Amino acid sequence: MTQGTARGGRPWGAVRLAATLAALAASATAWGCGGYVRVTTQVAPGASFIEFRTFRILTPPPRRDGRRAPPDDLMVINSMTNQALRTHIADAFLARGYALDDATPTFTVAYYASSREKLDIELWDYGYRGRWWGPWRTPGPTQATTYYTEGTVVIDVIDARTNDLVWRGRGVARTTDDPAEFQRNLRDAVQAVVKRFPGR
Repeated sequence: MTQGTARGGRPWGAVRLAATLAALAASATAWGCGGYVRVTTQVAPGASFIEFRTFRILTPPPRRDGRRAPPDDLMVINSMTNQALRTHIADAFLARGYALDDATPTFTVAYYASSREKLDIELWDYGYRGRWWGPWRTPGPTQATTYYTEGTVVIDVIDARTNDLVWRGRGVARTTDDPAEFQRNLRDAVQAVVKRFPGR
């Protein structure tokens, strides 16, 4: 099939690409001056979300490097910041129409977050397949990025039946020394990420 052309003789594909790049540039500008959350997502090839109805949020395992994190670290179980993050994630999925089910969920949710230092998701092994290289890559020397900037929250959705990673969303919350303000920024980042989840 011959590709059509837009006004001025440019192929429609080039026009659409230019429009997409312009939209991305506008989004980046809005992030810098308007406080919007920049979100990126990835979906496993062939993933299906039709059967997803209920979820359970996984508990972070101990750090693989054995280093003791600060008591207010976002990944420290039972810290106030960790409890708040789990609440933000649960609320975001509940708002999408999913139900919490710790016994027999159709999907589980893992998360990684850092407020003060760069985030390396390899420090936590939740045990599901594809957690470090992603469902869109094969393990080996071409691993996907596992280091992210401060203020990043990564949310993984795992098929509870197969234990495979099927979706990953990443958002960046503005870091601040004000704990209350950072919690608001973190909540906004979580909501923005989960809104991009393709299930419903």
